[in-house]
Amino acid sequence: MRALIPLLAMRAVTRYSVTRYAESPNMVEAAERMKAMRERRRARGLRELRLIVPDARSKAVRRRVAREVAALDRSRELEALKWIEAVAEFDDR
Repeated sequence: MRALIPLLAMRAVTRYSVTRYAESPNMVEAAERMKAMRERRRARGLRELRLIVPDARSKAVRRRVAREVAALDRSRELEALKWIEAVAEFDDR
């Protein structure tokens, strides 16, 4: 019996299939609406882009960003800002 428990646990973790959504008409309708929306956007020359970014609401992320900002070299950052201003397209308009 002891040898059977790890085998069952391993199978449950590594293999699964969801069947309860397969026959749901709402899922099909939602998928069709999304497909139609993507097609309309493509016809307008647009495409969907998904970004995964750090969550700024997270204390851990805010602490990490604060550490990185504190470690920046002020003179190099000012030099970078001056360069950006020098090559910016929108300054003279």
